[in-house]
Amino acid sequence: MASAPHARRLTAGVLSASSSSSSLLQSSFTRRRCFATTLPEPAVKPQSQPQPQPSSRPATSFSNKLNAGPKFGDFVSGKEEALTPDDALELRTAMVGPEGRKKQITRLPAWLKTPIPNNDNYKKIKKDLRGLNLHTVCEEARCPNISDCWGGSDKAAATATIMLMGDTCTRGCRFCSVKTAKAPPPLDPHEPEHTAEALKRWGLGYVVLTSVDRDDLADGGARHFAETIMKIKQKSPSTLVEALTGDYAGDTDMVRLVAQSGLDVYAHNVETVESLTPSVRDRRATFRQSLDVLRTAKLAQPGLITKTSIMLGLGEKEDELVDALRELRNVDVDVVTFGQYMRPTKRHMKVEEYVTPAVFDMWRRRALEMGFLYCASGPLVRSSYKAGEAFIENVLRKRALHRPDVAVAAAEAGLARKEL
Repeated sequence: MASAPHARRLTAGVLSASSSSSSLLQSSFTRRRCFATTLPEPAVKPQSQPQPQPSSRPATSFSNKLNAGPKFGDFVSGKEEALTPDDALELRTAMVGPEGRKKQITRLPAWLKTPIPNNDNYKKIKKDLRGLNLHTVCEEARCPNISDCWGGSDKAAATATIMLMGDTCTRGCRFCSVKTAKAPPPLDPHEPEHTAEALKRWGLGYVVLTSVDRDDLADGGARHFAETIMKIKQKSPSTLVEALTGDYAGDTDMVRLVAQSGLDVYAHNVETVESLTPSVRDRRATFRQSLDVLRTAKLAQPGLITKTSIMLGLGEKEDELVDALRELRNVDVDVVTFGQYMRPTKRHMKVEEYVTPAVFDMWRRRALEMGFLYCASGPLVRSSYKAGEAFIENVLRKRALHRPDVAVAAAEAGLARKEL
């Protein structure tokens, strides 16, 4: 039997253990109860939504600029005040770039802005082009006039510029956005037939055929070009055909082949004045070689209308333009057009000057005074811009002075006979 002191110690130990166990149970119960109280209660729909508290974060500088700028309604309201003539011709500048590296640029003038194309004629032409695997310089060169040319008031008034022999050129002119390669894909043998079929569907009064340069081909693609013209004339005799060709690397036999294929207008662009040609065009293209092309075409088919185009805004000088016009008249070029050079991408040469409409009008008058049959001159004029109107309203009218009976009848019927 244990002694009293020992018994007291044993009893105290049991009581202590019991107390410890009770404490552990109490602690466990407390944890379970606390855990239970933290479970989410069923959601109860509040009687009223609390008002959002205003953010304490200050507005950023970008937000301040955005709030101070024009609202969406300013762009769609159509209530802009008309600009005065002086304001419309004013060239505006802007500072662009990050802080510390800002540079001044000239904004695109108002007279160079054009509408987004969206009409039935435009949609039909675009759909047919994709279906027949045809290309146009209107799209490839990003022409600003595509809305006007493809969307004429009726099909006979619409014009299109078909680009033959694919969409890849063997040359690399610094102003042109058409793709380039040393060896483009082979020619599509069905392209002449498809092109003629498309033009028959559209019923266009005037069409311009152009092409990429194909220096990889022995004939430069001249036979392919001539075959396309002949098929168009077979399917659509009333369609006026203008051929805007390359220089065929100076092969005048190929120029004659195209000139005698049945076309109505032979066009070849000198693009710029002689002094700027090396820096603007591909090194294989020269001003003198272009003059030879235009001279050869005129001699190969007497009565054939020859045409060229010059871009302004590349840094040309007035006396250089006058000299270029004299050279063109010396080879009996009939039609010249002036248009504003517009930089297609940052990889291309920059615009040196935005020429005002008044200056373009001055060059139109000077060209006519020098003896050109017709001159289209304006910021948005391109080599094939509104070609049908330019040809019918100006060339045939002037020729009607000599043979009014035939010319007037041809104009009324929408025909242009080669004997005019």
